[in-house]
Amino acid sequence: MGNTYTQIHIQTVFTVQNHNCIIENSWKEELYRYITGIIQNNEHKVLAINGMPDHIHILLGMRPVQSLSELMQDIKGDSSKWINQKAFLKNRFSWQEGYGAFSYSKSHIGNVIDYIRNQEIHHKKKTFIEEYLDFLKKFGIDYDERFIFNPVQYKSES
Repeated sequence: MGNTYTQIHIQTVFTVQNHNCIIENSWKEELYRYITGIIQNNEHKVLAINGMPDHIHILLGMRPVQSLSELMQDIKGDSSKWINQKAFLKNRFSWQEGYGAFSYSKSHIGNVIDYIRNQEIHHKKKTFIEEYLDFLKKFGIDYDERFIFNPVQYKSES
């Protein structure tokens, strides 16, 4: 797109289905590289990626070539498929439905990168749920606790 200039920085946060702690150190760096490739193939730029055994944070420079929801669908769908094909786990892997996304100005990028890089240290003091609720409150986002604390519940078809 000629004459289109943007500066869009977004941190996304998403968790393993049912908040299970199953992303293992032995393959997490490979997962982060795979996710980075997905983002780059969609013409965006990864500024930081890190997480814990139950969730991932990604800070990216987003280009206006696709919607955030389309990008997140690509990231979560393709990486789930890849994890399952690699057979890192005995059971089927999937990400929890939904995600958090938070925008930042250029002046905050350094702090956000440091925050993401230091997830292991940060989570010695705060759980994922505490962290996520802090984000939602800080950014003034209304939320429904049913979709944060519990796994997705499906109604049985009778």
